[in-house]
Order: sequence, then C-alpha cells, then structure tokens
Amino acid sequence: VMGMQTMERAQERAIGIWLMVCCATLLALVMLGGATRLTESGLSIVDWRPVTGVLPPMGEEAWQAEFSKYRQSPQYTKVNQGMSLDDFKLIFWYEYGHRLLARVLGLLFALPLLWFWLRRAIPQHLRWPLLGILALGAAQGYMGWFMVKSGLVDIPRVSHYRLAAHLSLALLIYASMFWLAVRTLWPVAANAQPLGRTPKVLLGWLAVTIVFGAFVAGMRAGLIYNTFPLMGTHLVPPGMWTFDPWWLNFLENPVTVQFVHRVLALSALGIVVGMWWVWRRNPALDPAQRRATHWLLFAVLLQVSLGIATLLLHVPVWLGTLHQGGAVVLLSAVLWLLSRGGRAPA
Repeated sequence: VMGMQTMERAQERAIGIWLMVCCATLLALVMLGGATRLTESGLSIVDWRPVTGVLPPMGEEAWQAEFSKYRQSPQYTKVNQGMSLDDFKLIFWYEYGHRLLARVLGLLFALPLLWFWLRRAIPQHLRWPLLGILALGAAQGYMGWFMVKSGLVDIPRVSHYRLAAHLSLALLIYASMFWLAVRTLWPVAANAQPLGRTPKVLLGWLAVTIVFGAFVAGMRAGLIYNTFPLMGTHLVPPGMWTFDPWWLNFLENPVTVQFVHRVLALSALGIVVGMWWVWRRNPALDPAQRRATHWLLFAVLLQVSLGIATLLLHVPVWLGTLHQGGAVVLLSAVLWLLSRGGRAPA
C-alpha cells in the first residue's frame, strides 16, 4: 500500500510540474500578446489557418502574396498606407510569433495529457478539470481569431469587448492550471486555518480590474490622461458622462474606463495592504500563510508601480508588456494565498 501511495504521489507531482511549465508558457504568451497589441501588429495576418499557418512565408513571392492580402485590410488603407515590405515584416513577425507560441502551448498541454491518460497516471479527481482546460484552450484559439476579425471589417482596431474576452479566457485557463498545479505540488496542511472571505473578494475584484484594463488597452484610453494621481488637473476628470444612457460610459467612454481602472487598481492595493497589516502578526496563521501575504503585498506593489510608470511614460511597449505580465503575477499571488487556506474554493 505504501509503495502504491508513493507511486501515485510521484505521478501527481509529474502532473503538477507539467502544469507549471504550461503556466510559464502561457505567461510568456500573454506578455507577447501585450507586445503584439502595443505595436499594433495583431491585424497583420488577415486569415486564420490553424494548420498551414504554422509555416511563415518562404521566399520573396510568398512575402509579396502575404503583403498583398494585408494591403486589402482596413489597417493598411486607413493607417499604414504606403508601408514598405520590410515594415510589414516587422509587424508580421510579432503576430506570427504570438500565434506560433499559442500553437506550441496547445501541443504542450494536449500531448502530455494524452500520454498521462494512456498510462492511467491521472487521478480521478483531476480528469474532468484537465479535460475542461483542454476545451477552454480550444475555445481560446477561436476567440483569438474572433477578436482579430473585428478589426478586419471597417475600423482598423479590434473590439475592446473581444479583446477583454480573449484576455479573460487566457487568464481563466492560467488560473485553472496554476490552481491544480499548486494544490498538487504543495498540498495544504491538514490543520491550516480558513482565510475567510477577503482573499475571495480580492480575487473577484482583481478579475474586474483586469477586464477594465483590457478595455483601457482596447480603446487606447491609457493615452488620454498621462498624469498621476490627478487626471490632468482633476481628481474626477471632465467628460466622464457624455454617453447616453449613463451606464454606457463604463463600457465605451475612454475617460470613464481609465478612471474606473485607476479606482479599481488603487482599491485592490488598499485591500491588500489592509489585509497584510491585520494578518502580519496573526498567531492563527501558519508560516506558509504568512509568507503568502508577504508575496501578495510585493506583487500588488509591483503591479501598481508598473501601471503608474506605464501611464506617466505614455505607454511604451516594454512597460506595457511588463504591466500585462504583472497582472498574471498578481493573479498568481492571490491564488497562492487562497491555496494555503484550510477550506479553499473548488
């Protein structure tokens, strides 16, 4: 019996390590997606070929054919009129790299899953969650193309709703893999104290903040007010309520969207600092839980600092990319804290 338990534990650890590798790859993919968006490269490939699109253009004739298709797109005719082939290649490689890494991640998840499954190495309680993640990954592939399509019709910009959906689904996949990996590699102590509702509220708050961050990115709202803490010379900027009905401002008014994203982010900072201050000397918490709160404080301070710097420097590509990656790091820190609780959510 002991030998069987040891073997099962080794199999679970192998699954956890595999999922962590997938998480690291997805983090890189999210950051590359941010760079692709910031360089306005996402509309450079105007078709979706899941299989044949693995190979880039080979030779001058193939490049000219790809460039010819791009010249029919709204982005070329309305924004990049007269772009050279060399300039096109630059934005093409960003989008191609993003799509290629997405395919690599799909294989990195699907092939080991099949291998573990055939060897009967997947515990019963992990089978449906892993199949669910596989289904979400397939949906994400289509969601990426669904997003790109919105910028190939009339307006040379993807829908910020579809951008938010694309990013949210990516982070849902990440969170699912990270959660399973953490609970598999580092099981929670049997006597761990429940952490209450605050971390769960924080997780929901962070999810809404990230969605509004995607709205900011999709509407380029980060280029409207590049001052902090004031927006221009105002605490509450003018122009926040110009849309009718009023609630549409929260979805389509760039001024309101940037303001709401700021408020949500600073509120998340306040929640974390308050929680850390109350918990830092709580004798009921075990050392793992206390360390998790320290890491969460570091992650939120890092992310808010990256956000402010990105804003003040007018959204440079490298900082915007780090800020998008910082959202994943902060999400990981919240999930890590939740995983250390005695009664964590399923």
